[in-house]
Amino acid sequence: CSLSSLPQILVSAPPQAEDQEIILCAIRTCSRLFGALLMRGELFAGKLPSEEESIQESCSAETKYKIWMRHRYNSCTNCLGELMGHKSFPVKETALGTLMKFTELEAKHPLVKNEWSFNFPRELLQVVVEGLIQTDQDSSLLISHFQEYMEQDDVRFFVMKAVAENLGSVMQKAKRAPFPIYQKNAFTLISSIIMPSEEGEIKNFLVKHANQEEWKVSKLKEHRRAFERMWLGFLKYKLPGSLYKKVLVILHDSILPHLNEPTLLMDFLTVAYDVGGAISLLALNGLFVLILQHNLEYPDFYTKLYSLLDPSIFHVKYRARFFRLLDMFLSSSHLPAYLVAAFAKRLSRLALTAPPDGLLIVIPFICNLLRRHPSCLVLIHKPNSLAEMSEDPYKMDEKEPLESKALESSLWEIKTLQKHYHPDVASAAAEINLPLSEMEQDLSETLELTAFEIFDRDIKKETKDVPLEYQQARGLFGKKDDIFAEYFSLE
Repeated sequence: CSLSSLPQILVSAPPQAEDQEIILCAIRTCSRLFGALLMRGELFAGKLPSEEESIQESCSAETKYKIWMRHRYNSCTNCLGELMGHKSFPVKETALGTLMKFTELEAKHPLVKNEWSFNFPRELLQVVVEGLIQTDQDSSLLISHFQEYMEQDDVRFFVMKAVAENLGSVMQKAKRAPFPIYQKNAFTLISSIIMPSEEGEIKNFLVKHANQEEWKVSKLKEHRRAFERMWLGFLKYKLPGSLYKKVLVILHDSILPHLNEPTLLMDFLTVAYDVGGAISLLALNGLFVLILQHNLEYPDFYTKLYSLLDPSIFHVKYRARFFRLLDMFLSSSHLPAYLVAAFAKRLSRLALTAPPDGLLIVIPFICNLLRRHPSCLVLIHKPNSLAEMSEDPYKMDEKEPLESKALESSLWEIKTLQKHYHPDVASAAAEINLPLSEMEQDLSETLELTAFEIFDRDIKKETKDVPLEYQQARGLFGKKDDIFAEYFSLE
């Protein structure tokens, strides 16, 4: 077929299985054809005039030929970008591979001169990014295949810039109708970016130059700036609940350490906390990092953390993560006794209605708090027994830990749990009857414990036969000649 008809074949071929081969053959043909033209320099380089202008201009036939071929090449790359949204994954993958091949060839044989002495095919990479971040279909599998290209530092750098630009243009249109699929695809792409930690790690480039050190892409600060702009652009808009959780799970490890100004996420974390539930918990993790590492003043941190302690903490998906974070937040020996006592008392009150798998976490957790803060041992060693009081002075509904009067109370709830129906829970609760050891109990094994695992472990225990009756029953009502004796006899 003619060169001008190749792009039409790429777009117009139907998606049936037998016609997919036609599309794949057309893509491979374009790959070989324009790949050879790029290497031979037979495409027009510079500001591209329209085809009508090139015909009217008094330029050589060779120049007109190169301009015409460049327009065919641009049509081809646009078609390949559209094919990245095709129903067939082999077509998507082949289109992506061809575009990245053209990106590499354009990097070596640039078609556009920019203000830098270093050239990178940013426009072509923008087409790739638009094809990866679809608005109507999940692109996670295609993005996973794209990750190998982002191992090159300059490709990763310009992908971050392209994503930031794409987010700005697309999300402006989403004010009336949200694009949850687009946001999910964008998150999948940007969360897969692995940032360098040191400037010496930035050494793998697609575009190589003699003065590579002078290029700003080789600077860690520039990478962080692009990374920061990309994430701030993504977090600027309201996210679906599921994405809030996914962002907050990786925030402290994969995002905050690579920002030039981590405190810029303060507003996002504050808004995320107001969402409530598990999202609030995960937001507090990021806030704690900002407080600890970036001197952020957040005076209500422990008050907000205290308010998160409700019955749902034993049933949420992030229960293990919650108690790990809570243990970290309460690890400082400089915390006032009233604050630690308030947390211990609130947890013990919640333990009264907690499932066994939750109790096997919270009881050792409370004991560790008492070991860590000996001033709170008064909660289990009170001179005057709580039984002598008319009511528990602790105020469960009080939002301020200082006003809860936890230190005036005791951990009678743990004493109650010593008669729990599950023997493991009763045994754990009985530990406060003995002098607590200085060594804290390791919670790593119990944090991931589930009700199913406890049940499975219990039914596998070896049981012994226990006699229930020493005299055989002689009837339903125990009479010797009862009419029911014939049917209910154990013989």
